[in-house]
Amino acid sequence: MSSNQRLRTNYGTEAAEAAEPEPGLVDERLLVLVLESTKWDLRLLCLASSVSRKLRAIAKRVLWRQLCFHRAPHMVASLMDGGPKGGRIAGGWPALAKLMFFCCGAEPEPSRHFRLGQRLPGHFVKASRFSKTSGRSFLPRKCRGDLLYVSDPCEHQMSDQNEDLGLYRGVFKGFMSSRTRACLIRRQVTLEDRVCPYCGARVWSMTTARLVPRSAARRLGSRDGRLEYFVCVNGHLHGSCWLIPLSSDEDNGRPGDDNDDDKSDDDGLMTNDDSGIYSSGSLSSTEEEVVGDSYSSPNAN
Repeated sequence: MSSNQRLRTNYGTEAAEAAEPEPGLVDERLLVLVLESTKWDLRLLCLASSVSRKLRAIAKRVLWRQLCFHRAPHMVASLMDGGPKGGRIAGGWPALAKLMFFCCGAEPEPSRHFRLGQRLPGHFVKASRFSKTSGRSFLPRKCRGDLLYVSDPCEHQMSDQNEDLGLYRGVFKGFMSSRTRACLIRRQVTLEDRVCPYCGARVWSMTTARLVPRSAARRLGSRDGRLEYFVCVNGHLHGSCWLIPLSSDEDNGRPGDDNDDDKSDDDGLMTNDDSGIYSSGSLSSTEEEVVGDSYSSPNAN
């Protein structure tokens, strides 16, 4: 056998061995069992997905989806509309996980309608309450048939402002077939140059589209015209607003309740206590609190 033939043979053997999965390390069932035993620890999942491309692919395909179902079972079931637990979701499961646990921050000039004096970096949040009752406040009357979950605003003190800045995020169910998207298309609203901080897709400005109802400001505890939000082509929402100070006589509007919002009976809620064990709570069945880990990395990509 010539030296060239030996080199080709050795190269082929090494390539075949490299293509074989490492036993145990990339076994999907084993990884699921390990993460289940840790109550789907975010830090561990972030670390696992950064070990290799194989583990990253498994995390993207399986593990982030399982984490979403574990941490927000009611919200994810509503978004999937009874579909299979192994199904896909617009924008991908890593993007939804990031939206659940990560406040995207803000740039000094986030848009032509809303300007800040300083940059706010994104950060991991320990807990967020997502509500489809709040989501209805963000929908114009002609789009009230859509299902939208929106978080409570993450409050940031601004050194050069008398008001706090609120940053919020949300997600539509079935955005491709939603009335909101149809309205944006019908009005021929152009996509912005910026991208979604969660999935990287292009976004529409709802202010530019004139689709921001006054009920959104009341729900956030802001004033009309003092907020801005964007919706990406995958149905992820993110925005900012100036919050009315609680010491103000206008504190009745923070957070505001809309008289025409539907009320619902209480239902069980999965919350995280100090021991890390999930227990049943009692929030509205239209709401869900997503609890993270204070020491976890926000990187869910």
